[in-house]
Amino acid sequence: MFEKYDFDKLNEANVVYVRAVSGKDLPDDVRAQVGRRATLYAVHSAEGERLALVKDRTLAFALARQNDFAPVTVH
Repeated sequence: MFEKYDFDKLNEANVVYVRAVSGKDLPDDVRAQVGRRATLYAVHSAEGERLALVKDRTLAFALARQNDFAPVTVH
């Protein structure tokens, strides 16, 4: 259940931020693609660039880790 993480490898270059995004706050073209989801999760680079938009928090963290990023939740 718990995954061991090597904090020595953590640096600003591989940190990404995961945050909840309200479906109603998305642009019309994106809302058309995601349907009626009330909440989605965005993965952002340290510079604030949105890298991905996924359906749930677990998927956001898995996506980040599969791409050698260290995900951190932000509010």
